[in-house]
Amino acid sequence: MKARMTNPAMLIPGVLQPIYALVGAVKKSGVPARTLELAHLRASQINGCGFCVDVGARDMKKAGETDERLFAVAAWREAPYFTDAERAALALAEAATRLSDRADPVPDDVWEEAARHYDEPALAALILHIALTNFFNRVNVATRQIAGSAKLEARADPR
Repeated sequence: MKARMTNPAMLIPGVLQPIYALVGAVKKSGVPARTLELAHLRASQINGCGFCVDVGARDMKKAGETDERLFAVAAWREAPYFTDAERAALALAEAATRLSDRADPVPDDVWEEAARHYDEPALAALILHIALTNFFNRVNVATRQIAGSAKLEARADPR
């Protein structure tokens, strides 16, 4: 496999720093990093972004995530490894990623469950993180960034 091109964020001057700044601000929001990473991994799985799934899973593993939880993210509803707050974040990540799958893309029950676990600033951070993940996925999938090709100094996904 070969990438179609260098990641666009690496090619356009002035693009990468604002992306890093946005990611950094979201990370400082108070939402647990573990929750943000779970949402990132799930959205990346849905979007078929091998690059982001690889980077996300590796980063989570380095941060101490268990194999059981990593292996179960795609089937989180049937797995006992996630807290209610994490489940709410995963449901929100799925809904906000699969916008065209239903008439009401983010149904009230999904929103209300997320709002039960996260205050408004935390919800804002979670939504921004999910949106950023979808941004990364679309860039990486369109340009066929290769799983396993990430280098620390030139990562296309600055999480």
